Amino acid sequence: MAEVTLSRCRTLASFSEDAGSLRRTYLSPPMRQVHREIAGWLAALGMTTRIDAVGNLRAVYAGTDQSAPCLLIGSHLDTVPNAGFYDGMLGVVLAIALLEALENRKLPYPIEVVGFSEEEGVRFGIPFIGSRALVGRVDEQLLNNQDAAGASVRKAIEDFGLNPAEIPNAVINNDACAYLEFHIEQGPVLENLGRSLGVVETIAGQTRMDLVFTGRANHAGTTPMDLRFDAMAGAAEWITVVEQTAKSIPGLVATVGSVQTMPGATNVIAAEAHLSLDVRHAADNARRRAVEQFVDRAKEISQSRGLAVSSTIRLNQPAVSMDPGLTREVESAIREVGCRPHRMVSGAGHDAMILAERIPCAMIFLRTPGGISHDPAESVYAEDVSKAIECGLQLLDQLASLPSFQPRTLRA
Repeated sequence: MAEVTLSRCRTLASFSEDAGSLRRTYLSPPMRQVHREIAGWLAALGMTTRIDAVGNLRAVYAGTDQSAPCLLIGSHLDTVPNAGFYDGMLGVVLAIALLEALENRKLPYPIEVVGFSEEEGVRFGIPFIGSRALVGRVDEQLLNNQDAAGASVRKAIEDFGLNPAEIPNAVINNDACAYLEFHIEQGPVLENLGRSLGVVETIAGQTRMDLVFTGRANHAGTTPMDLRFDAMAGAAEWITVVEQTAKSIPGLVATVGSVQTMPGATNVIAAEAHLSLDVRHAADNARRRAVEQFVDRAKEISQSRGLAVSSTIRLNQPAVSMDPGLTREVESAIREVGCRPHRMVSGAGHDAMILAERIPCAMIFLRTPGGISHDPAESVYAEDVSKAIECGLQLLDQLASLPSFQPRTLRA
């Protein structure tokens, strides 16, 4: 079954916007192909697939009690540019593998497979559009956000043949009791420990920002070094400060992943430098203090160089804890299938951090060889996939026997 799962991931990876590499952004044409392929796998299980109003793929495997709330299992189907084959996709395909492994056996509760249409934030600069819809957080401001071509989220939804007015119908209410997400770790921790599976306790909070250093353009050959107002030089100094500061704060990671200069010519001193900043930590206070420190240092560097600097926060996502009870059940299931679980913090964001606003959530990490992700070299071990399926089946049975696994009052 592991080989079938991995083969299906490779099949989904063939549906791409780019020739020769994988890129599949929110509601791009290849997403239709992904939906059709997955719908075929689900149809073999007697399940009917629907696409909700933000483009999430959803299908329900019936339980013996049709009035019981669903356990949601899934992940995302979009990718970053030049992506690997398993980030997001593996979680959706594993959900289907679990249902196939039941061999038509019904559990007391239904299971809804969810393939989120957007998690990465690539096309519109806003992540988690798919899971935001399930918790009622797709508003007019989000719908009006535009991509690089000037198309809005609303227009993308309409062009895909969906109706934005029906987005409220995607919200989970008392029809869902919990969410489970399988995902590759995207880091080296489990491999270094020699563990196949990990249990996520907390998903780190994130701050994403844009900064612009502004100086003065001038001729690169005729302007003396001491008479320059070089935006790029100021930005470069600040990037080094970000790296050094992040190394001094335990648990903090900070990344300047994008730098663009204006006018961008080899013989012109940069008048502007546009940078991104991504800051993450499991403790929100530590993350906020670091962000303040980074902004203050940008101002100090700019002032010392005769530059100006501005900053804009694009995302401020608090850290999110997974449900303690559900996490204990996951940990127990991992032990029952002969693995040593490892409790850990996820440095990457996941749809589970959004759904945790409304329902209990848990995440299971699979070891990532080399810790490589967001790259074509991303991989996963077949034996870990097998263990994940065993663990998932064990967990489904554990939940079925729990008196507490009943309809729960949604969180406010």
